[in-house]
Amino acid sequence: MKIPNVMSADEAVKFIKSGNRVLIQGGSATPQTLIRAMVKRGPQLKGVEIVHLHTEGECGYTDPSLKDSFRTSAFFIGGNVRKMVGNTVDYIPIFLSDIPSLFRQGYMDLDVVLVNVAPPDKHGFCSLGISVDIVISAIERGKKVIAQINPKMPRTFGDAIVHLNKFDACVLVDEEIHEMKFVAPSAEEEAIGKNIAGIIEDGSTLQMGIGGIPNAVLTYLHNHKDLGIHTEMFSEGIVDLVEKGIVNGAKKKVNPYKIISGFAMGTRRLYDFMDDNPEIEMLDIAYVNDTAIIRQNPKVTAINSAIEIDFTGQVCADSIGTRMFSGVGGQMDFMRGAALSEGGKPIIAVTSTTHKGVSKIVPALKPGAGVVTTRAHARFVATEYGVAELFGKTLKQRALSLRDIAHPDHREELDKAIFERFGSSKIVN
Repeated sequence: MKIPNVMSADEAVKFIKSGNRVLIQGGSATPQTLIRAMVKRGPQLKGVEIVHLHTEGECGYTDPSLKDSFRTSAFFIGGNVRKMVGNTVDYIPIFLSDIPSLFRQGYMDLDVVLVNVAPPDKHGFCSLGISVDIVISAIERGKKVIAQINPKMPRTFGDAIVHLNKFDACVLVDEEIHEMKFVAPSAEEEAIGKNIAGIIEDGSTLQMGIGGIPNAVLTYLHNHKDLGIHTEMFSEGIVDLVEKGIVNGAKKKVNPYKIISGFAMGTRRLYDFMDDNPEIEMLDIAYVNDTAIIRQNPKVTAINSAIEIDFTGQVCADSIGTRMFSGVGGQMDFMRGAALSEGGKPIIAVTSTTHKGVSKIVPALKPGAGVVTTRAHARFVATEYGVAELFGKTLKQRALSLRDIAHPDHREELDKAIFERFGSSKIVN
């Protein structure tokens, strides 16, 4: 298939003008060749706003030396830009499911969109591969779209399929896709995984992210049956479960027998598993994270994380006090969607303490901390010491339940705080 509008990266980024807003495809699909070319062009530009979800790899556009050229507005803060928050990086608080409407409804115009796609098939259709999420809506609304055509990008289906005629410039690259290496769960994460797996029922539809706790949960699901996947993102922990037939989507009401997601991050093993696999559909995040869609599947079990939880159930997941750390993301989309699902279980999973031994279950959140999941939305909280069920409980009952799954070293302190607030640290019948 002859590819039109082929040019070098340096030529392609000339579409970017001073004062433009540029969206960058994120996650492991971050288009590094185009970013490097854009940063190189930086001294010729003024006031370019960069927007993206969390990205991986190089992010030279956040360098303070280019502060007059670029400023970044992140929908989610990744580790590569975190240290520049408050300097050249700012944060936009928003539900992940709402981001496409920013573009489609004209709240945020996009001048240029940078993407990383698999090569076209014989009909001229490329694939966005491992990152469809907010990108497909950006392509729809972007005034100019620049694509790096990359044979290392796996070819996926669903909303990932985009025709060459959508691209104003095509840059041919052979660039490795960022790999998120498997991290073995800690002993605490193993215990949390076992606790959560114990309340996951056969026929459940799962939403979970990446990291030690999701990896641990998945290792304890090998005796389950008929699990489904409908999640904003996934990693390679699901591959073994799919290959063994444990994850088959047979009980799902929406998109049965399909793995539904917005983006994926993992190693080459995951990307090879995804490549040309019709069982996987990568879809617009406005659909994936729509509570009206999520709730239709049975027993939706949503597993999300937190930075700290107060003993009434308020969950901070995006900041450490006033210091922004990550973002709202899709936590509330799935916490509420799971709660509305028949037999659903919205779960917040955390180790009981930080690496420094500080309790994550606290009497009150730090001043300035963001409440991502409200106390009214919190239902299950899991630590290595058990699972607290909060639904329908009073503030005092919640506090006592959360105390019981806190680290033993901190329970006396929590008891004291409970007594000071409620007049007792025991339930009186």
